[in-house]
Amino acid sequence: MWIPTEHEKYGVVLVSFRGTVQHGLPLEIGDTVQILEKCEGWFRGFILKNPNIKGIFPSSYIHLKNAHVKNKGQFETVIPVEDSVITEMTSTLRDWGAMWKQLYVKNEGDLFHRLWHVMNEILDLRRQVLVGHLTHDRMRDVKQHITARLDWGNEQLCLDLVPRREFSMVDPDEISVTELYRLMEHRHRKKETSAPASTHHLFVHVKSLMSTNLGEELEVFFHIYDGRENRPLSERFFVKLNKSGLPKSPEKTERQCTLFVDLGSSDLRKDVYIVVHIIRIGRMGAGEKKNLCSVQYRRPFGCAVVSIADLLTADSKDDHLLKVYACNTESEWYQIHENIIKKANSRYNLSGSNTGLAVALQLLHGDIEQLRREYMVLFTRGVSITRKLGFSDVIMPGEMRNDLYITLEKGEFEKGGKSVARNVEITVYVLDIDGQILKSHVAAGSGEPGGDEYHSLVLYHNNSPRWAEQIKLPIPVDMFRGSHVRFEFRHCSTKDKGEKKLFGYSFVPLMQEDGRTLPDGTHELIIHKCEENTSLADCSRYLKQPFSKANLPSNNQTLKGTKESFWITSFLCSTKLTQNGDMLDLLKWRAHPERINDSLSKLKEIDGSEIVKFLQDTLDTLFGILDESSQRYGLKVFDSLVHIINLLQDSKFQHFKPVMDTYIESHFAGALSYRDLIKVLKWYVDRIVDAEHQDHIQQVLKASEYIFKYIIQSRRLFSLATGGQNEEEFRVCIHELFMSIRFFLSQENKSTSPVAQTQAVFLRTFPAVYGELLKIFTVREVAGFVRETLGTLPTAVHADCLEAVKLQCIAKTVESQLYINPESRCILLPVVLRILQAHMQEQRDLVMCARILTSMLSLIKKEENGTAEPVVSEEVELIVESLLGVLLRTILEISNRPQPAGPAMRLQFQDVTGEFVACLLALLRQMSDRHYEQLLQAFNSKDNLRDFLLQIFTVFRILIRPEMFPKDWTVMRLVTNNVIITTVLYLSDALRKNFLNDKFDYKVWDSYFYLSVIFINQPCLQLESFSPSKRKKILEKYGDMRVMMGCEIFSMWQNLGEHKLNFIPAMIGPFLEVTLVPQPDLRNVMIPIFHDMMDWEQRRSGNFKQVEAKLIDKLDSLMSEGKGDETYRELFNSILLKKIERETWRESGISLIATVTRLMERLLDYRDCMKLGEVDGKKIGCTVSLLNFYKTELNKEEMYIRYIHKLYDLHLKAQNYTEASYTLLLYDELLEWSDRPLREFLNYPMQSEWQRKEYLHLTIVQNFDRGKCWENGIILCRELADQYESYYDYRNLSKMRMMEASLYDKIMDQQRLEPEFFRVGFYGKKFPFFLRNKEFVCRGHDYERLEAFQQRMLNEFPHAIAMQHVNQPDQTIYQADAQYLQIYAVTPIPESQDVLQRDGVPDNIKSFYKFNHIWRFRYDRPFHKGTKDKENEFKSLWVERTTLTLVQSLPGISRWFEVEKRELVEVSPLENAIEVIENKNLQLRTLITQCQSRQMQNINPLTMCLNGVIDAAVNGGLARYQEAFFVKDYIMNHPEDGEKIGRLRELMFEQAHILEYGLAVHEKFVPQDMRPLHKKLVDQFHLMKSSLGIQEFPAYVRASPVHFTNGSPRTCRNSVPNIISPDGGRGVARRSLPSYPAVNRYSSSSLSSQASNEVSNITGQSESSDEVFNMQPSPSTSSLSSNHSASPNVTSSAPSSARGSPQMAEKHKHSRENACLSPRERPVSAIFPNPLDPAQRAPSHQIGDTTLPRSDPNLSAPDKVRPTPSSWSLDSVKEGPPSFSDSFGKLLCPPVPPRPPYSGSSAKNMRSQSPVTSRSPQKTTVPPFTPSPTECQSTSLVSNSPVLSGSYSSGISSLSRCSVSEASGTELPAGDHPSHPLPPSTTLPNSVSSSSDEPIRRENKTPPPYSVYERNNPRRPVPLPHSLSIPPQTDPPALPPKPHQLRTGSMKLDGTSDPRVPRPRPLPRKVSQL
Repeated sequence: MWIPTEHEKYGVVLVSFRGTVQHGLPLEIGDTVQILEKCEGWFRGFILKNPNIKGIFPSSYIHLKNAHVKNKGQFETVIPVEDSVITEMTSTLRDWGAMWKQLYVKNEGDLFHRLWHVMNEILDLRRQVLVGHLTHDRMRDVKQHITARLDWGNEQLCLDLVPRREFSMVDPDEISVTELYRLMEHRHRKKETSAPASTHHLFVHVKSLMSTNLGEELEVFFHIYDGRENRPLSERFFVKLNKSGLPKSPEKTERQCTLFVDLGSSDLRKDVYIVVHIIRIGRMGAGEKKNLCSVQYRRPFGCAVVSIADLLTADSKDDHLLKVYACNTESEWYQIHENIIKKANSRYNLSGSNTGLAVALQLLHGDIEQLRREYMVLFTRGVSITRKLGFSDVIMPGEMRNDLYITLEKGEFEKGGKSVARNVEITVYVLDIDGQILKSHVAAGSGEPGGDEYHSLVLYHNNSPRWAEQIKLPIPVDMFRGSHVRFEFRHCSTKDKGEKKLFGYSFVPLMQEDGRTLPDGTHELIIHKCEENTSLADCSRYLKQPFSKANLPSNNQTLKGTKESFWITSFLCSTKLTQNGDMLDLLKWRAHPERINDSLSKLKEIDGSEIVKFLQDTLDTLFGILDESSQRYGLKVFDSLVHIINLLQDSKFQHFKPVMDTYIESHFAGALSYRDLIKVLKWYVDRIVDAEHQDHIQQVLKASEYIFKYIIQSRRLFSLATGGQNEEEFRVCIHELFMSIRFFLSQENKSTSPVAQTQAVFLRTFPAVYGELLKIFTVREVAGFVRETLGTLPTAVHADCLEAVKLQCIAKTVESQLYINPESRCILLPVVLRILQAHMQEQRDLVMCARILTSMLSLIKKEENGTAEPVVSEEVELIVESLLGVLLRTILEISNRPQPAGPAMRLQFQDVTGEFVACLLALLRQMSDRHYEQLLQAFNSKDNLRDFLLQIFTVFRILIRPEMFPKDWTVMRLVTNNVIITTVLYLSDALRKNFLNDKFDYKVWDSYFYLSVIFINQPCLQLESFSPSKRKKILEKYGDMRVMMGCEIFSMWQNLGEHKLNFIPAMIGPFLEVTLVPQPDLRNVMIPIFHDMMDWEQRRSGNFKQVEAKLIDKLDSLMSEGKGDETYRELFNSILLKKIERETWRESGISLIATVTRLMERLLDYRDCMKLGEVDGKKIGCTVSLLNFYKTELNKEEMYIRYIHKLYDLHLKAQNYTEASYTLLLYDELLEWSDRPLREFLNYPMQSEWQRKEYLHLTIVQNFDRGKCWENGIILCRELADQYESYYDYRNLSKMRMMEASLYDKIMDQQRLEPEFFRVGFYGKKFPFFLRNKEFVCRGHDYERLEAFQQRMLNEFPHAIAMQHVNQPDQTIYQADAQYLQIYAVTPIPESQDVLQRDGVPDNIKSFYKFNHIWRFRYDRPFHKGTKDKENEFKSLWVERTTLTLVQSLPGISRWFEVEKRELVEVSPLENAIEVIENKNLQLRTLITQCQSRQMQNINPLTMCLNGVIDAAVNGGLARYQEAFFVKDYIMNHPEDGEKIGRLRELMFEQAHILEYGLAVHEKFVPQDMRPLHKKLVDQFHLMKSSLGIQEFPAYVRASPVHFTNGSPRTCRNSVPNIISPDGGRGVARRSLPSYPAVNRYSSSSLSSQASNEVSNITGQSESSDEVFNMQPSPSTSSLSSNHSASPNVTSSAPSSARGSPQMAEKHKHSRENACLSPRERPVSAIFPNPLDPAQRAPSHQIGDTTLPRSDPNLSAPDKVRPTPSSWSLDSVKEGPPSFSDSFGKLLCPPVPPRPPYSGSSAKNMRSQSPVTSRSPQKTTVPPFTPSPTECQSTSLVSNSPVLSGSYSSGISSLSRCSVSEASGTELPAGDHPSHPLPPSTTLPNSVSSSSDEPIRRENKTPPPYSVYERNNPRRPVPLPHSLSIPPQTDPPALPPKPHQLRTGSMKLDGTSDPRVPRPRPLPRKVSQL
């Protein structure tokens, strides 16, 4: 049975649990769980990070922890009982864990590894804390370390700053806001800047001396040297080195490492140096040979210098190699370091090129104790301390030091009978009072222990040696008296065994008889002669002699006159001994009472360090004198006391204040002193007003704190001694003193007057007195003193400095112990508030005001939970009454001020703003209902209340600003928001009561709504962006404040009533922004407001256009910022639709909601597509969708233009220059050639409409040029030229004409790639709205074939599934929750046939019209209808031809457009066969023509084509057609096909004739090595003729040879220059591999030389002739020839015998029937065209409705010719043999190898643009055959783009390609029908367009080459707006008219110009001011 748990509430998972049992809860190691119930070894509960899922888990898997339960029951929360640092650590590490993994994903390796180390470190420290074995101090250090690491990690990961006190997180609810702000600011500052250390230390570690001439031991001395004052700053550090140059005691690190301590900041200068002197121990001369002499001398070796400033930049202990210099002469040794510093090069030189001293030097900063903690290793392994000479900048009271430093300066010696100068060595001894040598009290420096004696340097042969050697004598204080130092002088002989002979001595006593020590300075000592050591044994004998020449009596001329002298410099650094006689006189005042007056006067002249040494003794002396002779010396003692007290204010001695405090508490015994002190103090105060000189009085007042301490302590001692006598007298004295003080404070003076300055001095020290007064007086009494004293200050003070001091006094008062007491607070508060209010109103001293307010409000918070609740409430009331208004005004003022320039000022400015804000928040948080009521009632008029509300709402808006607090202060922001929402809830009542109905005030309400909206939209309240743990904490503490505010907005909105109209449409945008916040509850509350707005707007104006307009405008900007989502769209739609169900305006409402919803769909798609990483194609498609929506559905011109430019930028980025031009034209067309001024917009400056349109024209022309769309650029050039001419701007006119000419040149000279087109279907709900369940035709990129395109689409939509068929998908696919892509190639159907059919037009020109302004595309799919004959599949092979019509023509503003209409037509097997043979015949003609005109580099293509056709025919190719269609059964069953059968027979004969002629041409050009093949072809041809039953060609066939009209030289000249022609001297049109001939019609006698395009794709072709041909491509396009992807939409349907491959039919059966989509190298498929070589394109004229593969394996060579439409009613030829030009149109041959052309025209739109009038086939009678194959056979030979494949097998091979000739868009005249009537069974109802449609389509045959061309077509359901298209009636000319016709001729793309019709100007349009 499950039992609720009592104690087992919280646990941590020890072992992962999979939760495989029923109701099991899966657990991971480390999860924390809350336990609800238990049952027999199982717990039931939930994981804390996911409390919604509950389940069971084994109790043994859980480690239970103690926990505290809040709100027991259903909603209980469990808090673990553990150290708060541990709790924080655990939760923080969990948060870091997830983010740490993300760092790895984002490849931020550095931070990843650093964080990993820190996390491990924290875990180790956590373990130490949990074990609980740490000492208290160690625990503190560990916690400090942990919190430092946590803060570091939080900062690195941009997490929130955690407010802490004593390492524990602070609950914001438990402290006041001001205190929280202080904590946050303190942590923020700590993070920002660390305070610079005032104390510095230099660490030195001697490594070694490197030199080539070593061999003797060395002594190295370091010291710090001041180059400015030329004196040492520190004592010396002494290291001994062995003969190898290494330290002698490597195991003792303190002998090689030292710390030069207590360097001040002033010592870190460039002219402070580390000086190193090196002394060698050995023979006199360094190069002397070794002798028996064992005496060692200390001789100079070298010196090194380094500046301390060089170390400031070094972060670590960098090793330095110091250069060692030697002096040129030993006499200069004493100043070698100075010479090096001054760079006096002549006096020193390098001691050796390789000599260097290796040392580690490092500067350390901070207190020595701090260093001990931070550099523990340094101090534990041993380091010697090297002190400064003298005391440090700050003297500590307990410091003990007694060091005497003596420097051996110089000597003057006589020769002593020697011929050369002496080698003098000094030996130094210290002897005590008994004459005994003091052991170990002579030190050469720190580092080495002291010795008994010291031997100086020996300078060679020098009677005036200068040593400058410093020694240290650390003599104990008690041994100082009576001790002396003796200096013995010896001559060191280099002969006589090197003995040292004594020749004199000097001595100096250390203390004088009166107790003063040897004074600091230089002393000239007397050298006493002495040659025997024994004479020095008794020191009492020589101590009686004089020691210094300065002390000699005047009558002792003997010693004064001697030349021999010895100079030393002494310096005492002692905390116990003094050299000052005045100090000693004062301390011994009882011995000499007569000197008291002088001693007290001289006290001020004594150095402060001397006074603090004897502080207690001095104070005892002063109070002793006062007790004994108060009348006589009272004033002097008081002044001396003031001097000493003020001395301790000095920063150097401030640490002695505790010494004085201790003295007062423990040692002071002047029980009667208080009377004298009060008396003298009052005397001084009374004299203030009248005194001329205030300096001394100010010194007295400065010391008043300690004077009061002495007074109070003295009185307490007196009370204790006497039992409280004279109490009243004392109180009277104090009251009188304060009366005097109040009198002098009340004086009004100018700021410059001395009295004002004295007042300021007193106010600075006055707060320090409170604590002393409290020791005797009650709190109320002291508060009364303070109140009265501060109250006497003049209110109108002119002294600015005094005002500041007054505030400082108030601040110290508020921070004092006195103010903390509630009793005194109620007395002091009014005074404080009065002064504070005055300052804040005048905006003075705001920093101090903020400090005072902060302190006051911090105290109020502390007392809130105490007993003094009513007192607190009263205080809050007082503060609110006095300061709330002025506080609001202050915040407004300082927030609106410009930020100061300096960083320090800016910091201060920010601080004061933050502090005032914290004060305001603290005050508002303290306010209760009663306070709000009183506040609102206090306003005596509505205007005042209105101003207050406006003020507070404005301030709240300031508080919400992101820059108000640093970005990681989330805790502070949440507290702020909590206070704001609480206050707003109170104030909203006042708003409702006072400003509604007739008292309505728009400004207040607007401010309220505006505040509410920005409150909800704050980033710090968007909980969705936070981690789950952070979100949970916020919700538990504050709830979702957005929802609360949203409910309040709704409630307030409902109260408005008819005043709502004031906020429509102004509040639509802000409210919309609120509803876009992803919080479901908030959305449910706020969305209904829009219904309300619609309703009220409907009532007011009968519609809600305003609401709609505003909604649409704001949606765009808000959603582009990333707001809103799919859920919001659905919610908006559903809520509002439900709301308007019963409204009378329901229909228009539904329309609005639908419009807005559709806009959201597009905006969401747009936003998703614009994300980083999305492909350009998707971005462009989405932008086009949105742009069209704005224009067509919303008519928002400004938004439309904005998106035009966004689309333009996308196209430029993707290098779609043509599309970019079309896009910019949309804006260009909105403008007119007028002088109307336009405002600045987007990147356009302010300019006239004419200028902007000119700029746009030039930009568009430039982009058309880059996109090689020169024809379109020409039209714009003309338009601009017209404008320039009309303004007589001939300069620009000339430029424009030249530009136009250059575009013509480019058309003729440069090659253009012909693009491929692909149909793409997007099916499934997962696609964006603008693609979902729609089909598009896309214009491919340069060189992009089908496989590449398909791969690109799959890359753009990585989750999409490629559909493996071309059938239209069913509803299951449409509704599927997935993405399906259906892709196949389509063939364009050109619209403008007149240019394509005209003779003599070069291919370069025609190529433009083949692939531009294409509306229709087609593709063919072969299929078998009925029973399939396995022997002959041609009998049942039908073709399904689909024609796709687009909403806009390609190219346009996008690379793809949606399919608007699809039409289907079925082509019968017989019609299919006719098309296949027509195409093969055309290809043969083209190849023969090219061969004749020598356009082919070799004859191989013709050879292969002939071989393929003849070989296939011999093997039964054509015979299969005979079997299928010429048998009696077929003719009987299909009587309606009689004409077509005749036409097929005619084509067979024609093919045979062409083959015969081709063989004749082949024989002429065939090379010798291919003769056998030619012979074989001839033999096979005869076999073929016999198999066809042809013995002789009919007369009409034999009548004339094959003639090719287009092969004329003129045609060649008009085409591209010879690129392929082998001789290079003749212009040859490119009709080889890269050509795309599109033959619309042809005569059998005129095979165009330009019809050289491939007809179709290849199916099942392996060693086919196209590969052979591909070996001879044009130089510029050879890379394309073999790269074209194979056609997947080709089906081989020829019998195997016809294709030369017995397996072919079976092998590719699946391709025909399943139309598989998968691309392969040369696949057989029925879907995608194979983008083969450009010359392998299928003819694109069509007759049926679709473009599907044909079955023709012969026609697979690259030079397949596109046949013209064939007339199957053979009587149509009766009209006579028209010329090639008239009957068959032109052949297009582009200059570059573009992609396979795809067209999608349908049969019903086949209307000819040819001038030839053709009749209905049924009505004409034409003989079955034309008289000659060279004449016309049909007026409309339609090529249905059979894709002919196989190995050039026959003209009847399997259909293989869904490409169409470019001429397939040829339209018949209005009355015509297709020249081959469809069988009745295949005629579709919509296969022929209605006659009403035809004239309209003819009217705009060639759409303009720019804009989105609107076809004025009634079939379009939604025509594009006027501004998106050029009206159909204006056809700009494609070819330039003659100059005189320029402005009269109409612009038409077909090149015709009618001079009678004036050229239309652009129609006026409504243009917004953009």
